[in-house]
Amino acid sequence: MKKLGILLLSLFFIANTFAQKKEVQQGHTNQNKFKQLKDEFATPNDQRTASGAPGKNYTQQKVDYVMDIVLDDEKQKITGAETITYHNNSRDELTYLWLQLDQNMRAADSKSPDIETAAIPEKLSQAKFNQSYPDVVFDGGFKIMSVTNIDGSSLSYTINQTMMRINLPKPLASGATFKFNVKWWYYINNHITQGGRSGFEHFEDGNNNYVIAQFYPRLCVYDNVEGWQNDQFWGRSEFALEFGDFTVNITVPEDHMLGATGVLKNETIVLSKKEQERLAIAKKTFDKPVLIRSQEEAEQIEKGNSKKTKTWKFFAENVRDYAFATSRKFIWDAMAVDINGKTVMAYSLYSKEANPLYGDHSTRAVAQTLKTYSKFTFEYPYHKAISVDGQMGMEYPQICFNPGRPDLADGGYSDKVKYRMIKVTIHEVGHNFFPMIVNSDERQWTWMDEGLNSYMEMQAELDYDKDFPITRGYPKNIVGYMNGDQSLIAPIMTKGDNVYEFGNNAYGKPATALWILRETIMGKELFDHAFKTYSQRWMFKHPSPEDFFRTMEDASGVDLDWFWRGWFYTTDVTDIGVKGVKKFYTTQGDDEVVFTEDASEGLGFSKKHKKYHYEITYNKPGGLVMPIIVEFTYKDGTKERKTYPAQIWRLNDKEVTKVFSSSKEIENITIDPDLETADVDTTNNNWPQDKTDKFDQFKNKIKG
Repeated sequence: MKKLGILLLSLFFIANTFAQKKEVQQGHTNQNKFKQLKDEFATPNDQRTASGAPGKNYTQQKVDYVMDIVLDDEKQKITGAETITYHNNSRDELTYLWLQLDQNMRAADSKSPDIETAAIPEKLSQAKFNQSYPDVVFDGGFKIMSVTNIDGSSLSYTINQTMMRINLPKPLASGATFKFNVKWWYYINNHITQGGRSGFEHFEDGNNNYVIAQFYPRLCVYDNVEGWQNDQFWGRSEFALEFGDFTVNITVPEDHMLGATGVLKNETIVLSKKEQERLAIAKKTFDKPVLIRSQEEAEQIEKGNSKKTKTWKFFAENVRDYAFATSRKFIWDAMAVDINGKTVMAYSLYSKEANPLYGDHSTRAVAQTLKTYSKFTFEYPYHKAISVDGQMGMEYPQICFNPGRPDLADGGYSDKVKYRMIKVTIHEVGHNFFPMIVNSDERQWTWMDEGLNSYMEMQAELDYDKDFPITRGYPKNIVGYMNGDQSLIAPIMTKGDNVYEFGNNAYGKPATALWILRETIMGKELFDHAFKTYSQRWMFKHPSPEDFFRTMEDASGVDLDWFWRGWFYTTDVTDIGVKGVKKFYTTQGDDEVVFTEDASEGLGFSKKHKKYHYEITYNKPGGLVMPIIVEFTYKDGTKERKTYPAQIWRLNDKEVTKVFSSSKEIENITIDPDLETADVDTTNNNWPQDKTDKFDQFKNKIKG
């Protein structure tokens, strides 16, 4: 019996031991917000280095165009013939070439309308109804008449919607060139009634303003990141293009005024003697625009309808695209801009319907853009920049199409219309830098041109008017979007065709991210140097997102992987608050100081120790890691700020505790007092917490 008792007792202890054994926990991958982005980034190589700079063996293709273009004003039709010279600068042998046929998105059999969802609304404006439910489907696609070798023999090709593959007679070796011809025509869309990134606007007086782009078959990019960038053009995400030289002859009605990419080579033929003289004066006038063709002259000319034609001849060196605008209605003014001792011309072309708004602000906005962007990036390398009364917002090398018409009964314009016109003009002219020179892939990474450009636009707007009403880019302005329905928000690192709110995702949020980097995290000096380094490294080249991210860190010495991960790769939000505060007083012993918590309103202190000590716990309901910016308000009314770097969250992503000591007693603690971090909920940003209604408090905090 005794042995049995011992055995049972032993079994009890063994069973109890097993019962108390800790359960084995499952492992996990590294989910730390400060994990480096090595898994997401492509491996550096001799073309794209780990520093973010182009490598010693970086290559890119070159494509040269010689084009003859005829615009038929009676039929609103473009007819063109081009000779393309393709330079294979890559290390690869190519068996075919891919060309973009962007106008095919408006072909009668286009699939672009089919990918959009639609429902029957309760009512529509007549114009919108006509656009959505046309009696006859507009057929604006390219009509390819011929594709031939340089000797005139037929060249095999295949068209796939907005892409055309040229099947080469034999493989194109590395370092070799291939020359071929394409002839085509298409009907021009009315961009006012049918939409589009180019087209014509028809006026009651019978005239048309033409803003023409994507009008020619043009080469896709071939590089070591994507291979052929031949994604279809559905209408939203823009373009990936190669640099080259353009020789372009454009035939239009004789009484038209025309502006285009490139240097005008036959100025003495297409311009009147008076216009040539005025232009010479404008090239020496830096303080105000000079009229080359006045409104009175344009009004007289637009009454005619010449059946004769004239040909404008241009040459553009090292540009990635080509566009032009033409009309007999155009007024033309010009102004010289000093870019570090080099004269660049700022031009505007506009109809009387856009005056006096365009006359007052367009060319001045062009000039300011060139100055500001040149200061922050690189000196503008081209000889001119043109703003055209195109009633849209679209950009091309050296020329852009912008909105803005007077809206008041007396022919004047409101501040709302004025600032919108200036804003869009600055933005579109700014695209000369991103992506027309820093040539990112717009179709894949919309934010790399729109976001960077929206950030730079803010700087130019403030230079134009220190009180400019900036609507996009300040952290407080993106809060509503970031705090919205997560099912309708995509990370910035999403292809433009696949995002839900295009403006916020591609323009607003990345611009805000850069603003926060400069103003809050890196500081102006470090950010400006890094941003300029990126811009200059990738002038006339094809940067990828990694090249931007790496350069910003390489040139500043600031580890930003945590920032790129949170802001660009996730849809997390900023929300940092004060969870709790403990107040302590100290007493002096013989050889030690004792901290005693005081939960009362007043603190008791020994005579020897008059310092106040606060144990403050900050929590982070939001997913983004950001610096903790704290403002302490003392009972005597004075204030003090303390900023804890984002790395404070590296060991605990939920909450952290810090001790703050002061010789003054704290009355209030506020997180992010200037709304620098896009905090989506400011109701937890104060201690003691306000008793007022949380929604009213939030509204008041972001008011204005």
